[in-house]
Amino acid sequence: MSIAETMERRAQQFLARYQAVREQIGRVIVGHDEIVHGVLTCLFVGGHCLLEGVPGLGKTLLVRTLAKTLNLDFSRIQFTPDLMPADILGTNMVMETPEGRRQFEFQRGPIFTQICLADEINRATPKTQSAMLETMQEGSVTASGHHYKLKQPFFVMATQNPIEQEGTYPLPEAQLDRFFFKLLVGYSDREQLAAIVDRTTRGETIEPARVMDGEEILRWQCLVREVILADHVRDYIVRLVLATHPQGPFAPACTNQYLRWGASPRAAQTLALAAKVRALLDGRYNVSFEDVRRACLPAMRHRVVVNFEAQAEGIEVDKVLLELLEKVPEKE
Repeated sequence: MSIAETMERRAQQFLARYQAVREQIGRVIVGHDEIVHGVLTCLFVGGHCLLEGVPGLGKTLLVRTLAKTLNLDFSRIQFTPDLMPADILGTNMVMETPEGRRQFEFQRGPIFTQICLADEINRATPKTQSAMLETMQEGSVTASGHHYKLKQPFFVMATQNPIEQEGTYPLPEAQLDRFFFKLLVGYSDREQLAAIVDRTTRGETIEPARVMDGEEILRWQCLVREVILADHVRDYIVRLVLATHPQGPFAPACTNQYLRWGASPRAAQTLALAAKVRALLDGRYNVSFEDVRRACLPAMRHRVVVNFEAQAEGIEVDKVLLELLEKVPEKE
């Protein structure tokens, strides 16, 4: 079997397993196809996901359904204003040994899992939110001078309500940058809402089947990284990120007018990995320009900051990014 045939076969296997997970989620979640795809993209690249939307749109249900579909450890942390870092990471407690002596023993917190649902993460104070930084970036916890590695794969799936609602705190920029995607969950349409009513008011409980374990997820994460990223596509990704930097050499007029801060190098890494997943799902082993463009909004919207002029004119981040996509040529 040639290398090309082997690659094509592995891409087909990935698509089949991706669809198996998506099918089980679809048994519970109605619609939100792009949201589900975004969550699964984070899963297959080893990234974290932030779901934003008003209450009642199924954000928490989606994450819980994903956890039931995967044979992984799962925990849920309900973020509240009085939540402390130790409530997440764990703390040292005085324990009595069989010999009757007392000693400190580290009691692990709920972050020691594989899928962590950080529910309403923006209701906790910035101090508590910052406790997640090391776990999200390095997959580890440092407490009382000891370093603990988290079991892999490890994902943080966070939900938040729009920050203009009462009782919420904006997430620190450093923490936002550690989320692979930020997905905006919108309202269901007429047909979807009718299906939701039927599913939830007839007294039937639908339980998704477990179709994938951690070892398989790690194998697919390795496959995604093997997808070919040609030099000219990589350069397009680099120029897209540089185009978000105000007053930079690649910045178009919309960036200079409406953006205060541009995207970090993590944005380029995110665009590349997300585009590789898109390519595999299309049966290809190489990334196209269109794969990159389709990943732009969820990968970049939380990594750039609009300025006062954009806020005053009601210009949203997505609108600036869409204009930026039009301005940046595929080749230069």
